[in-house]
Amino acid sequence: MIHLSYLSIAAVAIALLVTLMLAAWLTPAHWWRQLNARALAVVGLGTWAIASLILWLAPATAPALAATPATTLSANARDAGRSYRVHEDLNLRSAIGTASSRIAVVPAGTMVTTTGVRQGDWWQVQARVDGKTVEGWSSSLWLRRANEGAAH
Repeated sequence: MIHLSYLSIAAVAIALLVTLMLAAWLTPAHWWRQLNARALAVVGLGTWAIASLILWLAPATAPALAATPATTLSANARDAGRSYRVHEDLNLRSAIGTASSRIAVVPAGTMVTTTGVRQGDWWQVQARVDGKTVEGWSSSLWLRRANEGAAH
C-alpha cells in the first residue's frame, strides 16, 4: 500500500506548477499545440525531478511515537526475583528494543533474576557478567524457567 503524506502531495502539486511555468518559458510554443510524447516527457520528468528536490530539501518528519514508559503491573510484582536461565547468548540492552545499546552479553546457561518490570516481551533483568551485577532489558524469548533443563 502506498502511503502519501500531505508533504508529498503538496510537493508534486508545486512541482507540476513550476514545471509548467518553466516549460512555457523555456520551450518553443509549438511544442504545446498538440499533446505528444515529448510534451508528456517534459512535464512528467520535470515534475518528478522538482518534486524529488522539494522532498529532499524538506524531508517528511515521521510522527513521533510517544515513549511508552515501562510499567510495573501488580500481576508482574509477583515475578520480581524469579530466576531464569539464558537459553542462548543474550544481549542485555539499556532500554526496550533491539535498537537500544547493548550493555553486556550474557552467556548461555547463565541465571538471570527479573526485577518485575516488563513491557510486552521485554523484561528488566539482573545478571552477573564478568563478576559484576548488571541490570538491563532482555527479550523474554531468550529466557527459560530455571527448571527447564540445561542449555545445549
